Amino acid sequence: MNKDQIKGKAKEVEGKVKEKAGKALDDKTMEAKGKLKNAEGKVQGSYGDVQEAIKK
Repeated sequence: MNKDQIKGKAKEVEGKVKEKAGKALDDKTMEAKGKLKNAEGKVQGSYGDVQEAIKK
């Protein structure tokens, strides 16, 4: 695993937590920010996956 994969996974988790908190608090802004952070994490994780594939 490389740093982009790890950071991506951390952003995904953070995004999911924000999204759930936003839903629980009925805060649409927080929910949207959580979804965005989750998507950011998925992209960064995928970038890390590509880096690993290139190394092999």
